[in-house]
Amino acid sequence: MVTSKTDKVFDGLIVVILVLCGAIAVFPLLYVLSVSLTPFGEVLRNGGFILIPREITFTAYHKLLTESNIPQAFRVTVFITVVGTAVNLALTALMAYPLSRKQLPGRSFFLFMVVFTLLFSGGLIPTYLIVKSVGLLDSLWAMILPNAIWSFNLLIMKSFFEGMPEELFESARMDGAKEFRILLQIVVPLSMPVLLTVGLFYLVGHWNEFFQAIFYVTDRTLFPLQVIVREILMQSQQPLENAENITPTQTMQMASVILACLPVIIVYPFIQKHFTKGMLLGSIKG
Repeated sequence: MVTSKTDKVFDGLIVVILVLCGAIAVFPLLYVLSVSLTPFGEVLRNGGFILIPREITFTAYHKLLTESNIPQAFRVTVFITVVGTAVNLALTALMAYPLSRKQLPGRSFFLFMVVFTLLFSGGLIPTYLIVKSVGLLDSLWAMILPNAIWSFNLLIMKSFFEGMPEELFESARMDGAKEFRILLQIVVPLSMPVLLTVGLFYLVGHWNEFFQAIFYVTDRTLFPLQVIVREILMQSQQPLENAENITPTQTMQMASVILACLPVIIVYPFIQKHFTKGMLLGSIKG
């Protein structure tokens, strides 16, 4: 196929735009990483701007992992991310499957109630009073149960289930399978793309947990990673007498940001293809 000059110019322009967008996306992360690995004296000599470190030091990371609340906060975040995501997926699937069955009595009413929560929320004070009345304050479950099911994720999963051939369900029922067995042995194995997509949404939400922690938790040992990182970022700069031998606030800030976002960056490439596929399949039906 012959490519015209106009097509070549257009393709070149697209490549340039994509390269620029990629550079804009990578530049802030590269800057944060470079500052976190550079001795603070070198950062000061360069006016606070370091893109490629000439000298690498892990002092900031060592101090964060040994002399701060980061390790405990990391354990808390890992717990609420793993357990919370598992709870989210289980409850979302258990609700999405019956809502995907058109023969469910009252299906329209329940779907209306789900969509209604996308438009209106219960408010911070009523939600806080509910969390307090059930005894979840100052507990890890206060950062998991209040958002056990996200309406948007529920609708995505429901739409995916609706796209499955009805013959699969009819055949299973003829063989004597009940609905719960159909869900576990037929629907779930065939729904890995949407489960991974929704799971990624839940995982990132739990990993970045902040607002529920500051609303419902006062025990510092239960603070998740993002709350501790915010405290580090909000620390005021102190006058430095010996910049070469100490790790000041700015370097600690950048290192804490890297520690907070690195796990999600590592996980995402492994489920990216499932994420894209699940989003497309889940959006076929509304």
